Amino acid sequence: MLGNLSIGAVIPARDEEDNIAPVVKALIALKDEEGNRLVDDVVVCDNNSTDATVHRAGKAGARVVRQRKQGYGVSCLTAIAALKPVDVVLFIDGDQTFDVKEASLLLQVIERGADLAIGSRMLGKMEAGALSPAQVIGSRVAGILIQLLWRQKVTDLGPFRAITSNALSELQMKDETFGWTVEMQIKAIKANMSVVEVPVTTLRRRHGKSKIGGTMQGVALASIGILGMILKLALKRSEDFK
Repeated sequence: MLGNLSIGAVIPARDEEDNIAPVVKALIALKDEEGNRLVDDVVVCDNNSTDATVHRAGKAGARVVRQRKQGYGVSCLTAIAALKPVDVVLFIDGDQTFDVKEASLLLQVIERGADLAIGSRMLGKMEAGALSPAQVIGSRVAGILIQLLWRQKVTDLGPFRAITSNALSELQMKDETFGWTVEMQIKAIKANMSVVEVPVTTLRRRHGKSKIGGTMQGVALASIGILGMILKLALKRSEDFK
């Protein structure tokens, strides 16, 4: 709880047995200024893990749901559906890439009236090797396209973000793959919502290989999902002007 706002956290995860427990425990340990628990509900969506992710997430204190259909977006949608009623939804990956304590920075922006707070890796500190060159270039290209098409400066499509439940409902999120994050940002811009970028730290403490930046296949799938979503929404923009 932050002031009068209840907070729910969503963590999509696949094969993160060495990372998931520290992330869940850190979320549960977050406190407000009065020492009360900040995050009221933590839901992990397991997306076909072949390791002990489910067991360790549950043991750490999260509620765990499963989604067999592969995809980042569908994992987020599944976890959202399982959340208790909350005022704000916080999204964070389960791979220890982010400093969980910085969630309070995103939530404070929401408390001050923003609809969507994006944790920007490009504006914050980044440990060497935390992101692959392809991920950095991809974010910059996507940001340039969004600025050209929708006149809104975007530095990152980072998955560490917070959004009010009312705004999330209004956006009617659909994408089930890696286009999820950019879909949220562009739809929020089109709806004239208050979108604020917050500098966040990107760490290299994760165990195991990144699902996106760690493989050529991951980079390719993410690029297709992101650029495909930008194209889809750009075409929809053109139709709106007809």
